[in-house]
Amino acid sequence: RDVDSGAESWAAYDKLVIATGARPVRPDMPGIDAPGVHGVQTLDDGQALLDSLTRTREGRRAVVVGAGYIGVEMAEALIKRGYEVTVVNRGAEPMSTLDADMGRLVREAMEGLGITMVGGAEVTKVLTGEDGRVRAVATEDAEYPADVVVLGIGVRPQTELARAAGLPLGAHGGLLTDRAMRVRGHENIWAGGDCVEVLDLVSGQQRYVPLGTHANKHGQIIGTNAGGGYATFPGVVGTAVSKVCELEIARTGLREKDARRVGLRFETVTVESTSRAGYYPGASPMTVKMLAERRTGRLLGVQIVGREGAAKRVDVAAVALTAGLTVEQMTALDLGYAPPFSPVWDPVLVAARKAAAKIRDGAR
Repeated sequence: RDVDSGAESWAAYDKLVIATGARPVRPDMPGIDAPGVHGVQTLDDGQALLDSLTRTREGRRAVVVGAGYIGVEMAEALIKRGYEVTVVNRGAEPMSTLDADMGRLVREAMEGLGITMVGGAEVTKVLTGEDGRVRAVATEDAEYPADVVVLGIGVRPQTELARAAGLPLGAHGGLLTDRAMRVRGHENIWAGGDCVEVLDLVSGQQRYVPLGTHANKHGQIIGTNAGGGYATFPGVVGTAVSKVCELEIARTGLREKDARRVGLRFETVTVESTSRAGYYPGASPMTVKMLAERRTGRLLGVQIVGREGAAKRVDVAAVALTAGLTVEQMTALDLGYAPPFSPVWDPVLVAARKAAAKIRDGAR
């Protein structure tokens, strides 16, 4: 279909690539389409939000629905623009990609900037004023006044076309492919990016992880294979980083609930360390949480929150997860050290030592 004229036609193909991406979750509720309610998926969405903020200078109250990466980033941006910001989130803590105890650290940082965090609440409707514009959002128990509402409740794979064509979809609604990114059961159809599910190398299960890093790899692999070469995408360990509210937030691998869901028995440790040698100027606190399989000691996941150094340290854990290292093996990793960059025992190694000791004690 021509998006300008609306004209429809058929086009034959020898090889087809599906890269339809994702669409933001927009819940079906009263008032969701009222002026002043914004999603933030595209550049046009961002411009529309900026225009709305400019038009509503007399109102300085914002509600952000959802406290994932986008939601928290938007809350921080709005508070810095001088808005009173309330974040309403279904989970008790922000950042559901973290365990709740690590998410609490993010909430404390949000509150330190003046953001009001309402956890364990779900928006049921958007209320409008006489002019038709948003005036508040409502949960089952309360109303939160708003001159602007930002939706940050995630995305879903945009696979309506694939579903209509009868192509195989996974439990999360994404297309299922083989390691060559070929749609399962279809020799000349490939798919990649935010419309596909990927293999989790830690759990062995299919996951939906819509990240640009994966999409770029998919594009290279699909181009190689569709052009007659051969390349494969082995899977992911779920590595993601963000910088919000003066914190670096990093995670890779499984959370506690992920490990339980796939039937893994595990141990967890949490260590408090510093980003640099304690005596070196600028050293700041860092919290590292590590999960390891109880029987084998295999690393299952790592979460790191701190003011600096978290984002790159998680890459060490991502490599260890991909290689299937145990926490005992991790304790011997030859990581770089100098006081401006790390304590002599890097925080990741401290966590690995503590986890390895816990595994050994449990085996006695």
